[in-house]
Amino acid sequence: MKWRNIARLISAVLLVGSIVSLAVNGLQFGLDFTGGTQVEVEYETPPSIGEIRSQLEGAGYKGAVVVLFGSDKDILIKLPPEVAEEQAQTRAREGTSSIGDEVVEVLKSHTAEEIELRRVEMVGPQVGEELRDDGGLGMLFALGVVMFYVAIRFQFKFSVGAVAALAHDVIIVLGFFSFFKLDFDLTVLAAILAVVGYSLNDTIVVSDRIRENFRKVRKATSEEIIDISLSETLGRTLMTSITTMLVLLALFVFGGELIHNFSTALMVGVGVGTYSSIYVAASILLAMDISKEDLMPPVKEGAELDDMP
Repeated sequence: MKWRNIARLISAVLLVGSIVSLAVNGLQFGLDFTGGTQVEVEYETPPSIGEIRSQLEGAGYKGAVVVLFGSDKDILIKLPPEVAEEQAQTRAREGTSSIGDEVVEVLKSHTAEEIELRRVEMVGPQVGEELRDDGGLGMLFALGVVMFYVAIRFQFKFSVGAVAALAHDVIIVLGFFSFFKLDFDLTVLAAILAVVGYSLNDTIVVSDRIRENFRKVRKATSEEIIDISLSETLGRTLMTSITTMLVLLALFVFGGELIHNFSTALMVGVGVGTYSSIYVAASILLAMDISKEDLMPPVKEGAELDDMP
């Protein structure tokens, strides 16, 4: 805890930077939130994602997102709403086929193999807006339930520290996506909710040990007791984070573009969540003057008289 002031400075810089980036750049919402068109096609042999993207760009489909979907022969093409609308107006003037057939024709013009149109889905902007609002409300509800649970399970000061650590993690992950202008879709939202659960689990393990040591260690200051508790749980915290990071790194490298941002959000969140469980939550406990009296079980009135012989 002697490094808590440096940790506070680091957290302040990251939080301010994230909030500024969110205010200036905002989030680059994916088609799940903005609406658009998804076209799934199947090749006979595994194609090149980069070549498909270049072919669509050359045909006027600017900003098309091309990812593997299922096997290495299945391709999912996501078209932004403005591109889909522009192409729809062009087809209406020229009396051509649907957008799915048109995309397939563009791709077929660059290869001799057969390309099958599997499905075409359109997501309206109203549906995307509802998903965005419901996702935000879900996240706020989760933080509220966490605060209520920790306040009952431990003590109110612990709940403030836990929720502050979770909010700290969520804002920094959002700021990371805003600063690097990465697509924010439903998979990233799911990753952030997973980060909330992961960070909360870490924080509760640390909080449980802090409470136990406050009741067990007699002659020590609050800072010393928290230091002892963090040292006792540090090995478990680091090993859990390292093993989780190894799995996420494998997903990031080998999982394909479809879950690339999902694994990115989780890696950032797990790293920040590990840090916040050690420094943010514990620092807030010290700032709120946590003491033994806060954690002692209440003595029932008349209990001392009942214990007398």
